[in-house]
Amino acid sequence: MSATATRSQPRANTRQAIFVILAISAAASLFLFWLIYEHPAADVSKTKLAFLPALNATLNGLSATALLVGYTFIRARKIAAHRASMITAFGFSTLFLVSYILHHYLHGDVRYPLHAAWRSVYLPLLASHIILAIVALPLVLVTLFFSLTSRFPQHRKVARWTFPIWLYVSVTGVATYVMLRLAQGS
Repeated sequence: MSATATRSQPRANTRQAIFVILAISAAASLFLFWLIYEHPAADVSKTKLAFLPALNATLNGLSATALLVGYTFIRARKIAAHRASMITAFGFSTLFLVSYILHHYLHGDVRYPLHAAWRSVYLPLLASHIILAIVALPLVLVTLFFSLTSRFPQHRKVARWTFPIWLYVSVTGVATYVMLRLAQGS
């Protein structure tokens, strides 16, 4: 095998992996769109597993915390602690996604009350949260792929974009939950 063939092998594997990640991310986004906006709620009374929105917000908050801790560790060059924190953040985000899917399967879409205060703040915040969550999924998976395959220069380049977007999505997930609960209480 020539040196050129050996060098192109990882590049081809990287392209293939990124294509798979993008395909999975697109399929997940389409599935969530269908689930939230097209699928009828299984529990119209919204009594089953009513704790799921609070759990989702908690998991988002824990993910944000793990991201910040991981960022602190990488700035201090504590690689093992950084990796553990980022895998923890990924775990919390994965649990969030499972809980989020279950919540929307059972309860469907939850709308912000029409005449509630802060609606003009809530809707743009929610829109940015949704758009960036769609962007974050493949970024997180690509960043994780580069880390787990020891492609650290690529990992660093993508992580510069992944970290702030993922953090924003996690924090705004908590913020939109709080705003929605406050509006529903008024």
